[in-house]
Amino acid sequence: MSELVLLLLRIGFLILLWFFVFGVVYSLRADLFGVRVRKMSAEAAAAASPAPQAPRPSAGTGSGGAGKGATRLVITSGPKTGLEVPLGAEPMSIGRSSESGLVIRDDYTSSHHARLSRRGDTWLIQDLGSTNGTFLGGERLSEKPVQVHIGTPIKVGATTFELRS
Repeated sequence: MSELVLLLLRIGFLILLWFFVFGVVYSLRADLFGVRVRKMSAEAAAAASPAPQAPRPSAGTGSGGAGKGATRLVITSGPKTGLEVPLGAEPMSIGRSSESGLVIRDDYTSSHHARLSRRGDTWLIQDLGSTNGTFLGGERLSEKPVQVHIGTPIKVGATTFELRS
C-alpha cells in the first residue's frame, strides 16, 4: 500500500473518531440539560392539537366533573406525596428538568415528560414523547392531548397525582 493511501485512511479514521466523540457529547448534553422546547402561540397550539378525546369516567372522587373546578394538583404517591401545586391558566410542564413547573426527579421520568394545559374549562394532559410513558387512569397516553377529570390518577414515572378542586 502506498503512503498516500495509508495517510488518507488515517485521516478518514480520525474524522470518524471525532464524529463519534461529538455524538457522545451531544447525547450527554441533551440528557443532562434537556432539549429546548419552543412555546407556541395560542392560535398555533389550537390549530396543531386535535379535539380532546371522549370523556373518561372519573376514577377517584365520583364527581364526574370534567376538570372544570380543578384548582390544584395533588401528588398522591411517590417521593413528594402530599405536595399540592396550585394550577393557573398557563400550561404546566412535568418532568425532570429544572425548567418544569412540576419537577419529578426519578430514573423513570424524562426531562420533558408531559404537559398539563387548560383549554376553556377543561384540563388536558399530553405526553411529550417520554420513554416510559404517561398514564391516565391506568391507560398509557399517546402524544395527543387527553381530557383529565377531577380525581383521575395520572402516573408519571414513580409519581402519581390527580387534579382536585
